[in-house]
Amino acid sequence: MKTIGMLGGMSWESTANYYKEINELTKQQLGGFHSAKIAMVSVNFDEIEKLQHAGEWGQTAEMLSQAAQSVERAGADFVLICTNTMHKVANQIEDAITIPLLHIADATAEALKAAGVHKVGLLGTAFTMEQDFYKGRLQEQHGIDVIVPNGVQRKLVHDVIYQELVQGIVNNRSRTDFLTIIQDLHEQGAQAVILGCTEIAMLVQQQDTSVPLFDTTAIHAKAAVEKSLA
Repeated sequence: MKTIGMLGGMSWESTANYYKEINELTKQQLGGFHSAKIAMVSVNFDEIEKLQHAGEWGQTAEMLSQAAQSVERAGADFVLICTNTMHKVANQIEDAITIPLLHIADATAEALKAAGVHKVGLLGTAFTMEQDFYKGRLQEQHGIDVIVPNGVQRKLVHDVIYQELVQGIVNNRSRTDFLTIIQDLHEQGAQAVILGCTEIAMLVQQQDTSVPLFDTTAIHAKAAVEKSLA
């Protein structure tokens, strides 16, 4: 079993879901008393959030690169960034370590392709929906067409993530709003919708809609366990 390196705390609520999912999948595969071998650094999200909204991505890259070096020194064989948005600085983190980085967009793309999805809607923070570090990777490296909500909807999604979900708040009105946006994306031609923020699955799950949903936390965790046990 390989040791999984985790860069967590962005937010801790979603990192807790990662930890639970990875250990449950490991036990399913191996049985008995087995659990995953994990080396994790959990950062203070308050520091990261302020830098994100100030556009100070270089500082976030430095902080997470140091965290990645710590999990490598602790014996990790590969590393996960346990958040979609901070994959904006994935290249800088990769340059700072000698172990592989398991990119969340690549894991998601493989799941989409296995399901025959070639046009997908994307929900996430404004950074993830509007910039190319995530949707550009899906399009350019995997040939998947990505559509995002309109400007008003993007602001709503972003605000719910930062004002509610990362605080552990699950609001029924917000769930209704998200489901409306998901349906709109489907009507625009999306065969499925990526829950491209690791907190969104706290709010919306597959039983809430007939539109296929791809939960990046579950997908990333599953890919990590497969790599750990390969």
